[in-house]
Amino acid sequence: QREFTQKKTFTSWINSILAKHTPPSVISDLYTDIQQGHLLLDLLEVLSGQHLPREKGCNTFQCRSNIENALTFLKSRSLKLINIHVADIIEGKPSIVLGLIWTIIFHFHIEELARMLACTYNQPSLDSSSAVDSSPKASRSAKKSAKIKERWKMSATKALLLWAKEQCSLHGSINVTDFKSSWRSGLPFLAIIQALRPGLVDLEKAKCRSNKENLKEAFRIAELELNIPRLLEPEDVDIVNPDEKSIMTYVAQFLQYSRNLHESEEDMQEKVSEAMNWLAAQEKKFAELLINTENETYYQKYKEMMSFTEAFNQEKKPFLPVLSSKRSEAELSESRQQTREKWDKLVSQINEWKVKLDQMLPSPLDSIESWLQEVERLQAEDLPDLQDPFKAMFVFREKIVIFKGLMDCFDSHLDTLQSFKNEDDKNIPLVLPEKLEEMKRRL
Repeated sequence: QREFTQKKTFTSWINSILAKHTPPSVISDLYTDIQQGHLLLDLLEVLSGQHLPREKGCNTFQCRSNIENALTFLKSRSLKLINIHVADIIEGKPSIVLGLIWTIIFHFHIEELARMLACTYNQPSLDSSSAVDSSPKASRSAKKSAKIKERWKMSATKALLLWAKEQCSLHGSINVTDFKSSWRSGLPFLAIIQALRPGLVDLEKAKCRSNKENLKEAFRIAELELNIPRLLEPEDVDIVNPDEKSIMTYVAQFLQYSRNLHESEEDMQEKVSEAMNWLAAQEKKFAELLINTENETYYQKYKEMMSFTEAFNQEKKPFLPVLSSKRSEAELSESRQQTREKWDKLVSQINEWKVKLDQMLPSPLDSIESWLQEVERLQAEDLPDLQDPFKAMFVFREKIVIFKGLMDCFDSHLDTLQSFKNEDDKNIPLVLPEKLEEMKRRL
């Protein structure tokens, strides 16, 4: 049970980080997907902000080299990798893989946050001065305070627990003593949400509900209102001995949110202003691109589009906290509303351009692209929430019929795509190879 919970929690945490990578990547099975080393390097690149060396292929030598590069990088950060060897990761040994990921989470996520707490925490017993006098004449209380601060820095687990306790202490009898059974009722999660964003939860009502109901509500609100990824499910926590590492990983995200929340308004205004300037520059660049490529071949247009979007996705990273806020319009300042509107408009224009380019594909690729989009749209559609089971079954059967009709063309489209001769009479490429590969992947 513990291993299953950790695997699920760590996978969700990794995917929330990999979503920030360019291009974004995703882990389906932690033990299998980590074996090539590419996703491990992607993860460390996002967390460290550094570009790490890697082999592009997937043979045994290249996989081993990628994993060695990742472990070498971690050792350079003074991380102790006890009993973690390349061969065990290539084999996907659960205990070794989970141990490695926990080491990464603890160092890059939890310890980093705790370090900031050590500097900013307003405990009466902590010395708040900028420096501690270490001379023989220093007062005993100052020396004692310095020791407390040093101990705080050393114990990230205790730092995180102390922070959680403080949030919960604002709401009476909600007591937190560990990262295990203390969280089973769901009340500590709700208390932290209430401390960070007052008014989102009703703690009095929560005290009358079941553990599972409270956990479900806390995870829902955290995901929807605080943009905190749902790493846990109620059944992971509402047990006799829940997994400590999984709960710590999740709670640390609330501390991260708190840190982001307390940025000064001036800092935020500066970021908004920078984001607006960047968006204006991107709008100008995009408009010029449309004009400059108007009379170009499809091949050249698509090449320019790829170049633009690659640079766009790379440059947008620093502005994402401002651009992709999930708060409602009413909660945003006027300047941030304007920024969001500008962002949404530009993204919409870029997506429209991509759709037009797909429609301009040379025959027979244009019909395959159209077919692919229709299948993907059907797959992405949610079934209507119908109370009448007979009506629901009717709607479901209709979708199955449509889907089966579309899938009748699958084999012929695949054959056509694989046998497509990508050049014209003058041996000039018609379509960028990357576009053909993208279509094959989607098929």
